[in-house]
Amino acid sequence: MNEPKSRLPRRNFLVALGAGSVAAAATAVATRAPRGAQPRARAGATGEAQGYHVTEHVNNYYRSAKV
Repeated sequence: MNEPKSRLPRRNFLVALGAGSVAAAATAVATRAPRGAQPRARAGATGEAQGYHVTEHVNNYYRSAKV
C-alpha cells in the first residue's frame, strides 16, 4: 500500500497535464465563432479611418506625461 514518494510527483504531473489539455480544448471551443456568424466589416470599408490619430485625448496624455 505504501507507494514510493518518487512516483507521487510524476502522477501529479500527469494529472495536471491532463487537466491542462482539457482546459485548452475548452478554450478553443469557446473562442470559435458560432455557425453562421458573419465576419465583421473592415473599418476601411465603412469609411472609418484606420491607424494612429492625434486627438485631444492623446494630446492631453502627452501633456500630462511630460517630465
